[in-house]
Amino acid sequence: MPIVSFLLYVFITSFTPGPNNLMAMLSANKYGFKGTLRFCLGVGAGFFVIILSSSYFNLLLKNFIPKIQFFMSILGAVYMLYLAYKILKSNHKQESDEGNDRNGFLSGMFLQFINPKGILYGITVVSTFILPFYHSNFSFLLFAVLLAFVGFMSTMCWSLFGSLFQSFLAKYPLQFNMVMTLLLVYSAVSILVE
Repeated sequence: MPIVSFLLYVFITSFTPGPNNLMAMLSANKYGFKGTLRFCLGVGAGFFVIILSSSYFNLLLKNFIPKIQFFMSILGAVYMLYLAYKILKSNHKQESDEGNDRNGFLSGMFLQFINPKGILYGITVVSTFILPFYHSNFSFLLFAVLLAFVGFMSTMCWSLFGSLFQSFLAKYPLQFNMVMTLLLVYSAVSILVE
């Protein structure tokens, strides 16, 4: 497994702005850090289900279509390049949230099933980094726990340091976007080269 590319992809995809992180930051602003904990736990639980489901879905595809691994790697690299483009073009302007109470466990968990970034992340990380190297139920479970923990930690960080990220992104959005974009491009290229 290309561990550096794996870790870069997991870090960038988990910690860059997305529905989970923005909702955690908004929820922490509205309900406080402690009030957002249930939401963050729900995000972690949802990621666990998504990653575990993606593992078996990808294994099923690979067993039925042995040549699909090459195309799945290309698809994963293309998706990473798409994410890099979206990060480069994003403006990080926050929309206000006057809606429902979104700090609950079930809200965080169910958000994963309507979060295209999370679903595509699950399919991509499994097909590109896990399935080519690991095939046991234990490894699928272990990676699901690891990636769920990373998802939980990213939402916790956005909750805890929401104001820091807001001020940093407001001051240096182009620089932040460029660094994240270049790291994603590196990850995508390394997948195609390996």
